[in-house]
Amino acid sequence: MRIDRYLHCIRLLKSRTLAQAVIDTGRVRIDGKRVEKPSEPVRVGSVIALPLREEVRVLRVLGLPSRRGPAPEARACYEELGIDAARPPT
Repeated sequence: MRIDRYLHCIRLLKSRTLAQAVIDTGRVRIDGKRVEKPSEPVRVGSVIALPLREEVRVLRVLGLPSRRGPAPEARACYEELGIDAARPPT
């Protein structure tokens, strides 16, 4: 599944256009590798790191959604590994 579609389907971003804009910043990573384009594939077990609302979110892919469904269905597709893990404590 494409990274932009995945981020949209798990309800982290409201549209694929917004997902593509976040990816175009060059700060999204899959398994430590910088994502160059919105069509990069995401697989079960991948670890995604991305900046979102002034935080760095780190997610592990648990499943690939077939649609953009309700929030509980979307949350079942990923595991939150850390929020703001890159920022030092204040």
